[in-house]
Parts: sequence; structure tokens; C-alpha cells
Amino acid sequence: MKQAMVLTAVDPKIGGVLVFGDRGTGKSTAVRALAALLPEIEAVEGCPVNSPSEHDIPDWAEVHSHRLVKKPTPVVDLPLGVTEDRVVGALDIEKALTKGEKAFEPGLLARANRGYLYIDEVNLLEDHIVDLLLDVAQSGENVVEREGLSIRHPARFVLVGSGNPEEGELRPQLLDRFGLSVEVASPSEIDQRIEVIRRRDAYETDAAAFLDHWGTEDAKLRERIVAAKDRVGGMETPDETLRACAELCVALGADGLRGELTLLRAARALAAFEEAREVGVAQVRAVAPSSLRHRLRRDPLDEAGSTARVLRVIDEVLGA
Repeated sequence: MKQAMVLTAVDPKIGGVLVFGDRGTGKSTAVRALAALLPEIEAVEGCPVNSPSEHDIPDWAEVHSHRLVKKPTPVVDLPLGVTEDRVVGALDIEKALTKGEKAFEPGLLARANRGYLYIDEVNLLEDHIVDLLLDVAQSGENVVEREGLSIRHPARFVLVGSGNPEEGELRPQLLDRFGLSVEVASPSEIDQRIEVIRRRDAYETDAAAFLDHWGTEDAKLRERIVAAKDRVGGMETPDETLRACAELCVALGADGLRGELTLLRAARALAAFEEAREVGVAQVRAVAPSSLRHRLRRDPLDEAGSTARVLRVIDEVLGA
């Protein structure tokens, strides 16, 4: 899961991350902690969509200053039971009643632009909201046509969803729209569990001291992410690597070409993060499970889980 989150920080075009796992395994904690690792963005002060320059400010936005300021990369929570108006934005009722003005009140998609949108228990979210979010995440633009309003604004964000598979699964066509998918399980090793307890207790006892202790590690990881973002666009990809991506997807029976594209982007981001000279088969092998496990057709005769099937095919196609 941590690898998937870091890769999307390096290259947001990889797409969203879907995390399924047991309760109490730190899924939400990991996503919200990502904000501290992301480099700051430069945006127009007071702009509701975090515009990077005054030329990008939407016509409807009331911005009184064109000064650029540094601000944390947004990580926005989308609560269960949220209405469509709260997500996409709607008519500003207060201004309509008090001033007679037809103004737009931006929603969560505006706040999440250039950042992350996190949905806990994504499998319990209403299907039409999930459809809407995935469509906007793919297009990078939010379009609102209602109540006499015709509004467009950029909405480029990484969609992160987490959930417990015991409470229901996402539809296959929705699964395919997430870039990466990972499974999180409770640790079985006693020493690992003890270390989790020790760190959580240390944080609750003295949060400031805990953050100060781990601040250096956070800074190192942040520097690696920033360096990888600068490097990823110039990474070379040999034909051998492209062939490995295509052969894996064909062997797994993945529909369409979205699997290959995601696999390539994730491998490229990992190569940049690892400071490799080019995108190699080793990076493809490392990211294949998270890139492809949720794109498999169901096989009622195969009792192995999707991750096991991907690992088996990797060994068959790329060699053990």
C-alpha cells in the first residue's frame, strides 16, 4: 500500500488507488499521513480550485489577490452519505436569497484539485457517486449544468478508496477504473505487532516528540518523491519492457489496454523513485500485482486469489 501511494505521488497519471483489507490495519491512517510527505504546491491565494497561476482562475471564482503562495497538497475526505451537490458544487443559496445573485458554491472536487480525494468504505458509497468521481478523475474536469448554472473547473486529483471486502465489493467496471489495487492484512508476526503497538503508544503519549523523532525519515522520503517527480518524464523504456507489459496482460486475459498503460506508468514511477537508468522488467515485476490484480476476469475453476494468479503468471511469462 505504501508503495502504491508513493508511486501516485511521483506520477498522479497512474490513477487512483483502491485498498481492501481488514478493519484496524491502518488504511485510513496511511492515507491521511500521506499529506505530510507530499511536496507543497504553489497556488493563487484564496483560489477555491488551487489554480497554479492567475491565468488558470475560473471565471466564476471570486479571488481578491493574484499572489502565489505555498500550501500543502490537499488531501480531502469524502464522507459516506455525501450528496451530489456537496461533491460537484451547486448554487450558492445564501447569495441567491440575500443578494439575488446567481453564484456557484464549489464542492469537494474543487478543494481536491491538484491533490488527493479519499473515500473510506468506498464499497458502501452510492454507485452514482462513485461513477461521477471516476468520470471526473479520468477527464480532469468537473462540469455542473443545473439550476441555470453552467460551470466548468479543473478537478485533477488522485482518487483513493479503502474498504473491507466483507462489507461488499465494487462492480468490476469500477474496479478497472482504479489505477492500482492493493490488499492489506493484519500482521501475523508477533514482533511486527509489538512494534505497531509501541509506536502507536509513543504517539499517544507524546505526539510532538514522536513526530520530531520520525521527522527526519519523512523529510528523506519527501526528497526522494520530489526528485523522482523531476526524473520520471525523462525515463527511457526499452522495447523489452513494453513487451513484458503486453505479454503479462495477454496471459492474464485483461480486457482493453488500460492494464498495460497503468503497468507502464507504475513501473516508470518506480524506476524514477529507485534512481534506475531505465524502466526495466524488474520494475514491471514489482508493480504488476497492484496494477493487474483487480483487472482479472473471474475464473470459477481457479480457487486461488487474484494476487496469487498474477504472481503465478508473472513467473510463467517473465521467469521465476
